[in-house]
Amino acid sequence: LERQLILQNLMRERQAAMQIAWTREFLKYFGTFFGLAAVVLTTGAVKRKNPAFLFPILPLSFVFSYQYDMGYGTLLQRIKG
Repeated sequence: LERQLILQNLMRERQAAMQIAWTREFLKYFGTFFGLAAVVLTTGAVKRKNPAFLFPILPLSFVFSYQYDMGYGTLLQRIKG
């Protein structure tokens, strides 16, 4: 029974490590998309003098912040706690 608990804990740690690795990889691509979208939307808002172009940046920034916190921050430790 003790050995089984040790193996289950090891599997859980490996799954958490895989989740962090996946999040960090996803963050690379999403960060590139977010940066490009921010530049394009800001340019569009300035050229057309319409601040409505900036609204999509807000939800994208929440997603980016969440993914960053999951990959490099303390989100997993807060979840465990």
